[in-house]
Amino acid sequence: MSKAIVLNEKFENNGEVVLPASYEEINKHNLYLYVKSYLAALRSNTARAKTRAEVSGGGKKPKAQKGSGGARWGSKRSPLFVGGGQAFGPTKRNYNQKVNKKQKALALKYAINAQANNSTLFVVDSIKIESGKTKEAVAVLSKLNKRDTLIVCDMIDEKTYLAFRNIKNCYMVEKQEVNAYLIAAYHSVLIEKSVLDALTKEA
Repeated sequence: MSKAIVLNEKFENNGEVVLPASYEEINKHNLYLYVKSYLAALRSNTARAKTRAEVSGGGKKPKAQKGSGGARWGSKRSPLFVGGGQAFGPTKRNYNQKVNKKQKALALKYAINAQANNSTLFVVDSIKIESGKTKEAVAVLSKLNKRDTLIVCDMIDEKTYLAFRNIKNCYMVEKQEVNAYLIAAYHSVLIEKSVLDALTKEA
């Protein structure tokens, strides 16, 4: 079974917490589908090209129907002419991909379990920097000794936000913002115990 590392108030190793055994049986394809849907929803969807029906010009036949020995052109708006419309160009489309509610829950469980399997899921009672100093926030992250960290809090107070906001290798979110993509994207996760309990209960 997967185990998350429990930290004390000084962010030092203080034991382990076991995740439900059912997490080990989840297919990773659920996470793949969720991440695919999440990234697709981020697409700006602004690519657009005009067809021959939308470009300006045309009207007059470019040249006589007969006598030139070449093709019989009907309009300068043809995709074969410079300045003509584009054939099969990009148009506005819907990139959203549906993911079932149960699959979202399974994806979240799998992502949490994967972090636990890698020994990169850290659980602490509270993540607060009362002084608001970045130096103290850096000291917390240095104890984890990971490349980057997702920090998940129940509620982010102003002082804690000020302490972490300028650090490049971390990202802080509240409970309602966290999702399977964010948990999977970072090399480690530092999460408050109350949030982990709520996520594992809801997922």
